[in-house]
Amino acid sequence: MIWRSREPRYDVASGISQGARDYQEDAITADFPVGSEAGFVVLADGMGGHAAGDVASKIVLTEVYSELKFHFADVQAFESRAPEILRGVAELANDTLRQHTRTHPETDGMGATLVVPALVENRLWWISVGDSPLFLFRNGKLSQLNEDHSMAPQIDFMVKSGLMDAEVAANHPDRNCLISVLMGTRIPKVDCPVKPVELQAGDIVICASDGLQFLTNAQIEKLVGKYSKKRSTEIAERLLEELTRLDDPDQDNISFTIIKVNDASVRPREMRPARPAMTVTRPKRLTTVVAEPFSLVSVPPKEANDDAAYEAEEDASDQAIVVPRRLAALR
Repeated sequence: MIWRSREPRYDVASGISQGARDYQEDAITADFPVGSEAGFVVLADGMGGHAAGDVASKIVLTEVYSELKFHFADVQAFESRAPEILRGVAELANDTLRQHTRTHPETDGMGATLVVPALVENRLWWISVGDSPLFLFRNGKLSQLNEDHSMAPQIDFMVKSGLMDAEVAANHPDRNCLISVLMGTRIPKVDCPVKPVELQAGDIVICASDGLQFLTNAQIEKLVGKYSKKRSTEIAERLLEELTRLDDPDQDNISFTIIKVNDASVRPREMRPARPAMTVTRPKRLTTVVAEPFSLVSVPPKEANDDAAYEAEEDASDQAIVVPRRLAALR
């Protein structure tokens, strides 16, 4: 008899490619610990060109990931105020961009989109700012869950209203202009539902930058449907292959995460493990880099006749914090 453990609740894989661009402005990370009932993805698509867009996306990803990792230490506490927390981490990332552009004027005008799907059991929360899509594939059909904060929806509405030709709309120069993005200024539009979407076993969630949309929704739907019974890694590989096959000279950076929902069961509240109350409030400060290097303090070599002094120094060194030459600091 062969014993096999049941499949994990989520089967997750990510793909990333520079596309035809000279530099990478996408930043993405997924955090789904093995055996966990919860996890999240952070994706930021930078804008502002080399040495600006890539910086913006990394700042946004770093700030949002570190805050969410803190909150996901207690997923029940997170869910009790998920929209508030998600809006808060977006504002924190936006404030960090503001601080960075103040101290680095040459990066003024940089920004990044943000999309964060956060899953707890069968519940999907999210926040998004910009045009990075969050898709749900269910029963053979692909739908976009989040709002598109670009001019594309308005242009498509003009086509439906008979005010613009479909071919003109498809190639309109303003189609990809963003109406909301994180730039360190006021965020005009935020998509953050007050209630989660309930997922079903077999659902596939796709969190992506707009580089994936060089494929049409119909192409994505067909490909994901064809490989929906395969592992998430194979779906990711096939999507990258299909984009490579296009050989589009204008191909944008590509980044996405595939989340297959294997188990949509919900544990009764009384069966969920109790956790201690969170009594520590995380300070809302900015992550910066200390300009001056620090030296490591070494313990002097042991003298044969100075055992007591050496042991005292050794005890102190065990408690000391090793400081690298460059480090992140809170201020």
